[in-house]
Amino acid sequence: MSLYAVVPVRSFRMGKSRLAPELTEEERHSLAASLAERVTGAATRAGMTPLVVTSDPDVAAWARDSGYSVVPDPDAGLDAACAAGVEAAGTERWVVIHADLPLVTAADLEAVTAPVAAGRDVIAPSSDGGTSVLSSARPIRFSYGPASFHRHLARLDDPVIVTRTGLLHDLDTPRDYRSAAVLGAFG
Repeated sequence: MSLYAVVPVRSFRMGKSRLAPELTEEERHSLAASLAERVTGAATRAGMTPLVVTSDPDVAAWARDSGYSVVPDPDAGLDAACAAGVEAAGTERWVVIHADLPLVTAADLEAVTAPVAAGRDVIAPSSDGGTSVLSSARPIRFSYGPASFHRHLARLDDPVIVTRTGLLHDLDTPRDYRSAAVLGAFG
């Protein structure tokens, strides 16, 4: 069974703008690239094939240089980007993994791949009520944003809920950044 990791990456340059109080523009660029590398690397080590969804030329060049396939982002928001990645996966199983997980490891994603391989729907919440990882045996309507975990949960069939530190801790705010730093994400 092929398993695709759908990883939406909007931009390295324009990403993580909410971290401006903590980091310079160049530091945010470097952080966004580092996070994407961490997530795709962990996915690869967990046996997945990354599909990087982006419309940014720098991100696309990085993905191709890293050996990953690039899926054009329709630039209509995160829901549409995820749908484009799932469509590109075709009939193969897919897992949407967000590129803002500073503590994610291959072991975290292996906790996802096992139930996916068994044909189960899988969801992993982020600590703020969002959705870090999502997989279904069928296409679903994505609904990212605040409290997306519960909206996605309602759309899945008897899902396995995976709660691991590397999946719970996403990086959106200065508080998230400081917390990830304390947990050793950047050292």
